[in-house]
Amino acid sequence: MLILPSAPSLRPRLGLGPSSSRARGVALRALPGRLELWHPRLAAVESGPPSSQSSAPPPQLSSELLGGMSGLDAGFGGGGGGGDGGGDADLGWVRVFPHVLTASMANFLFGYHIGVMNGPIEDIARELGFQGNPFLQGLVVSIFIVGAFFGSLGSSALVDYLGCKRTLQIDSIPLILGAFISAQAHSLDEMLLGRFLVGIGIGVNTVLVPIYISEVAPTKYRGTLGTLCQIGTCLGIIAALSLGIPSESDPHWWRTMLYAACVPGFFIVVGMQFAVESPRWLAKVGRLDDARKVVENIWGVAEAEKAMEEMKSVVANDDSQASWSELLAEPHNRVALIGGSLFFLQQFAGINGVLYFSSLTFRDVGITSGILASLYVGITNFGGALVASNLMDKQGRKNLLIGSYLGMAFAMFLIVFSISFPLDEGVGHTLSVTGTLLYIFTFALGAGPVTGIIIPELSSARTRSKVMGFSFTVHWICNFVVGLYFLELVKLFGVGAVYAGFGGVSLLSALFAYNFIVETKGRSLEEIEMSLSPAAPGERK
Repeated sequence: MLILPSAPSLRPRLGLGPSSSRARGVALRALPGRLELWHPRLAAVESGPPSSQSSAPPPQLSSELLGGMSGLDAGFGGGGGGGDGGGDADLGWVRVFPHVLTASMANFLFGYHIGVMNGPIEDIARELGFQGNPFLQGLVVSIFIVGAFFGSLGSSALVDYLGCKRTLQIDSIPLILGAFISAQAHSLDEMLLGRFLVGIGIGVNTVLVPIYISEVAPTKYRGTLGTLCQIGTCLGIIAALSLGIPSESDPHWWRTMLYAACVPGFFIVVGMQFAVESPRWLAKVGRLDDARKVVENIWGVAEAEKAMEEMKSVVANDDSQASWSELLAEPHNRVALIGGSLFFLQQFAGINGVLYFSSLTFRDVGITSGILASLYVGITNFGGALVASNLMDKQGRKNLLIGSYLGMAFAMFLIVFSISFPLDEGVGHTLSVTGTLLYIFTFALGAGPVTGIIIPELSSARTRSKVMGFSFTVHWICNFVVGLYFLELVKLFGVGAVYAGFGGVSLLSALFAYNFIVETKGRSLEEIEMSLSPAAPGERK
């Protein structure tokens, strides 16, 4: 049983105690129909001066933003950063969609490589000479995670130096090469090399795509467009499982499946040639004219002036590259800790264990095909992601995250009930399947998409790639550990006890989200960054 400290016990270590809710340098001002937070540093990017009645205390909001501020969440309105209001909003969404859709092809590849080994691993083992060796079979699957770990670590250097667009194109090389080597492999070593290269490419892309979407999307639609990462992953899994159906009768079909994995990589290379570069990255490296052109192109001319003023306010006197050591300093350490914690809790809430065990659950109700069972799971995941895309910018990130983890906990306890109490066999199996699908659906509503969306939103432009790289490194480590020990824990304690542990972690995750996550919808990345920063851009050292 995994035992974690409760969320309130984390407050003293994070400096997020209840007393921090006293707003230092922040005031509430009345606007028509709502209350809005005002901070002296935000006044610089507004069209007019603040009210003369507003005071200007020391500009510090980092601890208040990340802890003990649930009561102020409702005050986060407004939203510069493109397309948050006015007649150009819908047009801005349409303009940016092809760019983020192209980038999300990388997540399609991620999902495809997750699902591609689901069915034909036995055929691969037989043909390459390691049949009957569960360790080597597991190595073929898990070497992908090892590659992703290294890809996540190295991603920030590429993004900071080359930008999102060029990095996505260059990163397609190991994806295409790895898939090709795996497809023509005639030995275990070749297969391992190919899977490792694919893992490196996926590790970079899982960091890069959420950053790119968050930086090019209009504020009003940033959450909705951010769910394309989850939707792309779901579609990739479904595509791999659907394409894998012939492998049940053709032992060599796995080569066709792996050759097919090369195709999306070429689409990414070509498609990103016509996509825009992130305007935030362009502004950060001093290419302000290019950044303005991109903003006018994808958000509309009406949004350009305000957006550029906000971008310049956070990049002024800040043209040097961030180092990893900056994640140890305020306020970046809190964002990095929250990002790592979100992925830690996501993985130990049991998503990969449930996915692994789902085929056995479906077998109990007569669905003997592992691929068909996984398809049901994939379609449920996709349905949840579609619902999340509709709710993300309406209900907000925090509400979806809390509701998602509460739903996952309920689903886990429902399965535990069906296993632990004497029920009619048919009823027990039905409850198990219902709990499994409910868990997958509620995961796709929040725990899956929100985690990748909110971390780049909370991160500063300077350290965004570093925070995302660190957070996804934690993700891959936890992913590997859960996959390594899940079956051992099931053998020692039984499925019911392990699933009860997953349910407990899900409840803890909901509590963590309630206490330490604030709402970011409707606020531009620059607004969030200026609120977090303990000093004005010109005062940074």
